[in-house]
Amino acid sequence: MARRIEDYALIGDTQTAALVGKDGSIDWMCLPRFDSGAIFAALLGDEGNGRWLIAPTAPVKQVRRRYLPETLVLETEFETDEGKVRLYDFMPPRDKVPDVARLVEGVEGAVEMRVELVVRPDYGSFLPWVRRLGDLVEMIAGPDAFSLRTPVRLVGQDFRHRATFRVGPKDRVPFRLSWHASHLPPMEMGPVPNALEDSIRWWRQWFSPCTYRGRWKNEVHRSLVTLKALTYAPTGGIVAAATTSLPEQLGGVRNWDYRYTWLRDATFTLLALMQGGFTEEAVAWRDWLLRAVAGDPAKLQIMYGAGGERRLPEWEIPWLAGYEGSKPVRIGNAAVDQRQLDVYGEVIDALHQARRADLDHEEDGWSLQRKLLDFLESSWSKPDEGIWEVRGPRRHFTHSKVMAWVAFDRAVQDVESFQLEGPADRWRAIAGEIHREVCEKAWDSERRTFTQAYGSKELDASVLLMPLVGFLPPSDPRVAQTTEAIGRELSWSGFIRRYTTSPNGADGLPEGEGAFLACSFWYADNLCLIGRCAEAEELFDKLRGLANDVGLLAEEYDPTARRMLGNFPQAFSHVGLINTAANLSGRGPAHDRHRETRQRARKTRT
Repeated sequence: MARRIEDYALIGDTQTAALVGKDGSIDWMCLPRFDSGAIFAALLGDEGNGRWLIAPTAPVKQVRRRYLPETLVLETEFETDEGKVRLYDFMPPRDKVPDVARLVEGVEGAVEMRVELVVRPDYGSFLPWVRRLGDLVEMIAGPDAFSLRTPVRLVGQDFRHRATFRVGPKDRVPFRLSWHASHLPPMEMGPVPNALEDSIRWWRQWFSPCTYRGRWKNEVHRSLVTLKALTYAPTGGIVAAATTSLPEQLGGVRNWDYRYTWLRDATFTLLALMQGGFTEEAVAWRDWLLRAVAGDPAKLQIMYGAGGERRLPEWEIPWLAGYEGSKPVRIGNAAVDQRQLDVYGEVIDALHQARRADLDHEEDGWSLQRKLLDFLESSWSKPDEGIWEVRGPRRHFTHSKVMAWVAFDRAVQDVESFQLEGPADRWRAIAGEIHREVCEKAWDSERRTFTQAYGSKELDASVLLMPLVGFLPPSDPRVAQTTEAIGRELSWSGFIRRYTTSPNGADGLPEGEGAFLACSFWYADNLCLIGRCAEAEELFDKLRGLANDVGLLAEEYDPTARRMLGNFPQAFSHVGLINTAANLSGRGPAHDRHRETRQRARKTRT
C-alpha cells in the first residue's frame, strides 16, 4: 500500500493537519494538535493502523487535483469509465473542536463510490468502542471520542466501517468527522456545503494582505499558504512539518519527529512572512519566540512544542512498520536536550529583524536579548552538536561560531540604530574576536574553502549561510571559493547535500540521505550573490520543479530514485523557496543585509 511522499496533499485548520493521498485516502491525521497521537497512521504502517478512504469502486483512469486558489481546500477529480466525480477535502478553521470535512460531488455519469473508515487512536494502536446515535457514528477510546456524520449508512465489518453509494451529476454527499473529549457530548456540526464556503472565504480573507506579485507568484503563494497551515494559531508557533518519521533514506534510521517548533527557523521564517506581507503572523511568531525562550538563558532549547512546551521525550513505536520499512518510528525528539549555540544567534537576529520592520515595541525583548548575550559571552567558545543535531561528539562547528558572531553583531546594530542601552564596544570586540577565529580556524587554505568544523576536512552546506547573514560580503573571494567547493563536492545531480555522511562521520549515524532542499536554496542564493545569477535561476527552476502537483515540498530529494524524502510538507523548504525567489529578484533578505552592511561601513569611514 506504500505511496510516494509526493502523492500526498496537506489539509489543516492551523492547529493540526492531515495528509490525503491521490487515491482519496487520508493516511495521516493527528487530533486535536499537530503533536497529538495520530488516529490515522497508515502512512507509517498499513490500513489497519487507521485511514479514511473515499474513492470510486471502479478502476480510476485519471486523477486531477488542485487547491482552490489562495486556500487549503483540496479538490480531487476522479475519472472512470462510469463518469467523473469530485472530492473536496478540508478542515474548517476551528471553532471549538477539530474536524475534517469531505464532500463528494457528481460531475458526469453515475459513479459508484466506496468508503472505508478505520479509526485507530494513539498511532494505530487502539480499537475504539463504537456506537450509533441516529445518523451519527461515535467512536470512543479513553479520553478521546470521534463522531462521524453522514447520510451514508456505514456498516461495521472486520473492525472497519464500510459503505458504497452512487452519485450522479450535481449530487453532493457530505461526510464530517470531529474530535471531542469523551466525557462530553458530541458537538453540533453545520452542513458540509456551508462549511466548504466558509472555509474558502476564511482562507481568501487571510490571504488578502499578500504583497508578493513577482515572477514566481504561484509557487510563493502556495508556500505562504503552507507556512500558515503549519502555524499553531493559539500561540503563533510554526511546526517544522506535519509528520514524524518519514525517512531521509528509504529503509534507514534517519527518521525524526518534526511536529515541533525549532528556534533555528526563527529568522528565515520571520523574513519569509514579512516578504509576503503577513505582519500579523510575523508578530505572533515573534511573541511566541519571546514566551518560549523566557527564563534561564543557559536552559535555552533548540525546539519547543507548538504551545511552548519544553519536555519532548523521544520514544519508539514498535507496532508501526515504518514508511516503506524505515524504522524506528519515533515520537518526540531527543535533540531537544542538545547544546546548539547557533540558536542564540538566530533568536537575536529574529528580534533584530522584527525591530527593523517596526514589529517590536516591547522592552521585554531587549531585556531578554541582553540576558542571552551575557550567557553567550561565556559560552560561544565551547563545542556543541551544531545545526544538524548530530548524535556524535561535540565539535567546534563553523556555523555555530558564525551565528554567535551574528548575535553580537546584531546587538551592536540595535544599540546604534535604535538607541538601546548596552555595552556596544564590548560586543563589537567579541564579534571581532569570533570573526578572526572563524577565518583562521575554519578556513582550509589548501582546499580553499571553509569547512564543517575547526580542524576538519569535511565540507558542510551550512557555511553557505556566511554571506547570507552578513559574516562575509559576496565580494570576498572566500565566498566564491567555498561556494565552488560545495558545488563540486556536495552536489548530487545539481542538488546540495548537507555534508558527506559516512560511518565515522560527525553525525554518529549510518551513512546515506537525500539532498537537503533548504541547502540547495542557499546554494542558489550564493550563486546569485557572486554574480552567477543565470546558474542560480536554473537551479531555482529545478528546485521549484520538484514540488508535487499541488505545490508541496518535503525536506529532501533523492535525484537517483526521483523521490521526495523526509518529513512533509517541510516548512524550511518552503521558507527557502520564498526567500530565494525574493533574492533572485534583487530585493530579498540577503541583499537587504549587504546593503545594511555597506551603509554601516560608509558611516564608520565617515
